Amino acid sequence: QVQLVESGGGLVQPGGSLRLSCAGSGSIISIYAMGWYRQAPGKQRELVALIHNDGPTNYADSVKGRFTISRDNAKNTVYLQMNSLKPEDTAVYFCNAALGPLIFWGQGTQVTVSS
Repeated sequence: QVQLVESGGGLVQPGGSLRLSCAGSGSIISIYAMGWYRQAPGKQRELVALIHNDGPTNYADSVKGRFTISRDNAKNTVYLQMNSLKPEDTAVYFCNAALGPLIFWGQGTQVTVSS
């Protein structure tokens, strides 16, 4: 069992930056593939970024070059650095841990990009 708690969301102006954190407990996250997903009002949840347990990363085309996912296994934490934010990045961002059929979700953190 893995408990995931996201933090770092908030209100930011277009062009600004935020760093989201996802702290894991109950199990070491180093064995899991960790992902950040987001869900905007009226839209389906979508994958933003993924980092595999051995390091390779994947990004949605819409965030490539702007967002960076990283993990600190010693702190059992995954990060999402978001730069050059756009209004269309506004959504609730969820952390996800996956290992085979095991999937865990955090509660989400709101990110609002608006002037």
